[in-house]
Amino acid sequence: MQPAALIPWLDPAAIIEWAGPWALVVVCFIVFAETGLLVGFLLPGDTLLIIAGLLSHSTSIAPNGVFGLSAWWVALLIGLSAFVGGEVGYLIGHKAGPAVFERKESGLFSVKNVERTNAFFERFGGLTIILARFVPIVRTFAPVAAGVGHMHKGKYTLYNLIGAVLWGFGLTMFGYLIGYIPGVRDIVTEYIDVILLVAVGGTAVVTLWHYLSERRKARRAAEAGEDVVTDDAEARELVLDPEVFDKAPEVGDEGKGPTTTDR
Repeated sequence: MQPAALIPWLDPAAIIEWAGPWALVVVCFIVFAETGLLVGFLLPGDTLLIIAGLLSHSTSIAPNGVFGLSAWWVALLIGLSAFVGGEVGYLIGHKAGPAVFERKESGLFSVKNVERTNAFFERFGGLTIILARFVPIVRTFAPVAAGVGHMHKGKYTLYNLIGAVLWGFGLTMFGYLIGYIPGVRDIVTEYIDVILLVAVGGTAVVTLWHYLSERRKARRAAEAGEDVVTDDAEARELVLDPEVFDKAPEVGDEGKGPTTTDR
């Protein structure tokens, strides 16, 4: 007897039918949060985009893919979510100013993440907005840092659009194309429901693991007597000069570190 006969929700068709309408919404929100909300660095963006592309393939139990839309529409909506997230992140930084960095070290914030992002800007200038899409953590803090530093809005939006297309749309379509590889195609066709469940469960596990890991680091720093609270003066030191966004990228300077003050 098949497991689905004993437990109906194990039926692959039932899983797809229930999850399909919501799965794309969840993916788009995660992509939005990664660049629109400061807590988004906890989320597994790159892997999720590739899996979203794989799940867009048509199979016997999901004729239009898990999401019920063509891969082009899935990739377009994910790319749009990435773009909107970047715009919101910039707006948060622009409106809040240095105060956005005034907080205690926790599983949701670390000043080292801001300093790492600033180091990217110091090295690559405004192009960081594009490049950061492919760098976990940096892609979360780059829009906010650009907003706080008052990067030229037109230039930021252009780079944000390019980055969203290359990362959001591009990685999703890359995942879709991987599904055409014979061995991979067979796996997707046979186990598309399992892939969906793994994607959902894996996202939750990875997010929780990242959060607990950051919490442990913050707690150890506090126990060691380190300064774990960013005050107004320290927050202002984290603000990038507007000139940084216009500088040419520095190539071949691997050893260059952050220019922000060590704490």
